[in-house]
Amino acid sequence: MTETNPATISTTYADAGVDIEEGARAVDAIKGYVHETYRPEVIGDIGGFGGLFSIAAAKNMADPVLVSGTDGVGTKLKVAQRLGRHDTVGIDLVAMCANDILATGAEPLFFLDYVAVGKLDSTAMAQIVSGIAEGCKQAGCALVGGEMAEHPGVMDPDDYDLSGFCVGIVDRPSMLDPESVAPGDALVGIPSTGIHSNGYSLARKVCIEGASDEELRAPLDELGGMSLLEALLVPTRMYVKAVRSVLDACPGAVRALAHITGGGITENLNRALNGRTDASVALGSWEVPPIVRYVCDRAGLDEDEALKTFNMGLGMILIVDSERVADVKAALKRAGEEGFEVGSVVEGTGAVRYENGGALLP
Repeated sequence: MTETNPATISTTYADAGVDIEEGARAVDAIKGYVHETYRPEVIGDIGGFGGLFSIAAAKNMADPVLVSGTDGVGTKLKVAQRLGRHDTVGIDLVAMCANDILATGAEPLFFLDYVAVGKLDSTAMAQIVSGIAEGCKQAGCALVGGEMAEHPGVMDPDDYDLSGFCVGIVDRPSMLDPESVAPGDALVGIPSTGIHSNGYSLARKVCIEGASDEELRAPLDELGGMSLLEALLVPTRMYVKAVRSVLDACPGAVRALAHITGGGITENLNRALNGRTDASVALGSWEVPPIVRYVCDRAGLDEDEALKTFNMGLGMILIVDSERVADVKAALKRAGEEGFEVGSVVEGTGAVRYENGGALLP
């Protein structure tokens, strides 16, 4: 009997778990979404070895500075996978990056994504990228490139992960600078849509682990009729256009700003301060969203722990010249956002303090 030499057996890339044809179908499926994000500065099309973007407009700036940021969505993706809805987490991906570079006053220019999947499904990929494209449109930046990587044997077939990369530009004389923050400045908070994209390892542990699909999909009165999965999947709010409209309408009024992400208000607002100032935050001066309150209650978090875990209802905090608070709030309102005066800047060493202890989660 003749034995077959294993070295002579043909094994294709598809046999190893990577489907090149499905990848081509996925590229075709996302082209329309990508094109919808293009700005006039985009050169060429997807499919090249690099995304091209003209920065000719920078020649009108005194000292143009490129600003970059990168982030992901984290374990919120597990909520999307449990619900079977993949067209919103892309918004989170863009918002986490674009809101970050906004903290310098930058205008986001373009975005790139990296999507790793266990097994590529062109339909699911189109849903994911449609969300990324929607996020880019909300931020006003172009989706100029990305990568879809199939990882058989490393990830489960239905699993995926997202990473994003955003580049923006700001004229150095117009940059927001924590060094300009001074005692007497006001804190103006802009509401969040919920948990955004941080704290999901805790949220999943106390709200999802061990729960049945029936329980997770049932409408809850305390969440305004939304199911727990739906409430947890509400995407991160995009602040770019509203805040940039404030910067244009009220030049010099905003000293610095903080994007409230992982670490909550406690560990993000201090990044917008200098070593001579503290932020004094008045608890109870804004509303905590129902889903945030629900998760904190299920986790049994005390106030201090909650404030360094979740955004607690404030996704962005602007540090504003106290004499121009009314102008800033009016500009926010014209942009479709509501601003709350949530505290002030005092002398200090760069820390965040809280007033009215117990008023946040009564």
